[in-house]
Amino acid sequence: MEEKSLRVYETEKTFFSKIGNTLNRLLTPGKLGINNVIVSIKRNSMLKSYENYIENEKNNDRKGVYLKKYEEAYSLYLDCIDKNVIEAIYKKVKNNTATEFEKNALSRYYNIIHLKDIDYTEYKNKKQKFLLEIDYENVQASGKIKLANRYEAFYMDKTETLYKNIVKQYSVKLLEDNSDSEKNEIYNKIFSIIEEYVTNVLPKKIEQDPTKELYIEINDEYEEFKALKVNKLDQNDIIEKNMLLLGLSRRLFTHSLPLGVAEQCYTKLLNDLRDLIVDTRISKKRDRAFNLLIRFIEEFNLKILSTKVYWDNAEEKNAFREFWKKYQDLDKIEDASDKEKQKKIIFIQNELRSVRSNENKYNKIISFYKSKLVELGVLKVLPSKCRTMKAGSVYVQDLFEAKRNKAKAKVKKK
Repeated sequence: MEEKSLRVYETEKTFFSKIGNTLNRLLTPGKLGINNVIVSIKRNSMLKSYENYIENEKNNDRKGVYLKKYEEAYSLYLDCIDKNVIEAIYKKVKNNTATEFEKNALSRYYNIIHLKDIDYTEYKNKKQKFLLEIDYENVQASGKIKLANRYEAFYMDKTETLYKNIVKQYSVKLLEDNSDSEKNEIYNKIFSIIEEYVTNVLPKKIEQDPTKELYIEINDEYEEFKALKVNKLDQNDIIEKNMLLLGLSRRLFTHSLPLGVAEQCYTKLLNDLRDLIVDTRISKKRDRAFNLLIRFIEEFNLKILSTKVYWDNAEEKNAFREFWKKYQDLDKIEDASDKEKQKKIIFIQNELRSVRSNENKYNKIISFYKSKLVELGVLKVLPSKCRTMKAGSVYVQDLFEAKRNKAKAKVKKK
């Protein structure tokens, strides 16, 4: 009994030292302060309600009760983060003691608050996403593995829903009557939010369930996107990146980004590629843009137009059917180089049909397409001269000179 009663205590582990350490943690502002203690209490309550709801999701009799409790706990939890954490960050920024992460977080917070009067739905979803990201960082930094695993399951589930809600809101706005500048802004927002999801959330989702059929199907596109992100991007790379993001979105945001909206986004990138081709003066970059155009047209037809059920214009529908038949006939060609050549020909011819409806706007790209068809042996360049028979004599005149003379004659007559 004497041996068991005689123990040596370390100073840090005594009762009074524990009380002192706890008080220090509570009174210290920031991550270890009283703000985080309050957030921790609300977080644990919310996680418990969430787990109860998930366990009883198939129980129709009790599902509504658990859902209501979870939603109430979730609302209180977000209010707590908003009030306590943001206040703490604001004080640290004001006292010039904030980290770079905290400064950026406060800046993002005020940008989101600004949305409240412009678009309340976007504001509501973005604010929730932001507050969850703030606390996710705190949980990861705490070093508590059990808590981090519990929170990870909730965080992945909730942020997935919030991203889809944001994409859906942008899709709705794109269908409204907007000016060209407003549409471009919405396009950029759609590409940006999809990129944010693919960069920050998708890797964690794949890590959780790498054998999921969806992730196996999109693996090639996802790996290509990651490889593209490594290098410094020029305009051609940016268009290619957005093309890959749109391709991924057809599986990741199928219902949030409807076919009609996805078609508009593809058309926007197609116009960007056309502009890039005619504006580029360096032949190597122009050829690179043209190769991307061929690849883009193929993806656009495969992922969008071939799955389109309802067509507003019967003429466009018939034109696509004719094009699609030619495209499918390419499989009969055994020689790879000849197959690639014929693919380019039918793609360019289809593009010419599309842009000829507005020759004034697309005159430069029309000239480019015709020059490509000449290279491929489909068209021939005729000499710009003509012969005129008059009283037994032969007159040879340059066509452009003839046009100039005709114009001068009209001016003189006036």
